[in-house]
Amino acid sequence: MSEKYTVSLRLNEKENTLIRNFAEIKGISISEFLRESALNEIKNQLDALTFDEAMARHTDTTSLLTSEELKSRLGLL
Repeated sequence: MSEKYTVSLRLNEKENTLIRNFAEIKGISISEFLRESALNEIKNQLDALTFDEAMARHTDTTSLLTSEELKSRLGLL
């Protein structure tokens, strides 16, 4: 079985209430809510980095066309 670690954080009263209420609405523990939220944020940040890298490669190696140029090349004009 994998090891479990404990992480603590300090919240003000409003943050605490908001997090507790939101976890309750979702029907999950505060721990599960915070774990999901943190991991989703990391995934989103990594996805954004991957997208930015792909766009950089794309714009470095590909010429971009306007919609009119694309229609012309496809014989739609």
